Amino acid sequence: MNLSEPFIRRPVMTAVLTVSAIVFGVLAYFALPVNDLPAVDYPVILVHVGYPGPTQETMANNV
Repeated sequence: MNLSEPFIRRPVMTAVLTVSAIVFGVLAYFALPVNDLPAVDYPVILVHVGYPGPTQETMANNV
């Protein structure tokens, strides 16, 4: 007796199991919690450069 034999001999049971798996899958899909805008922590890099004298524009262009 192999794994597929009971499913071949009982096609109605196979159809009921398949339909129930699909129905429960659809119900589980709609029961999943979904956020429109989830809270995400983006990586941030902070650069501190000691360069006395230049303007902010010079620092922004050169660093």
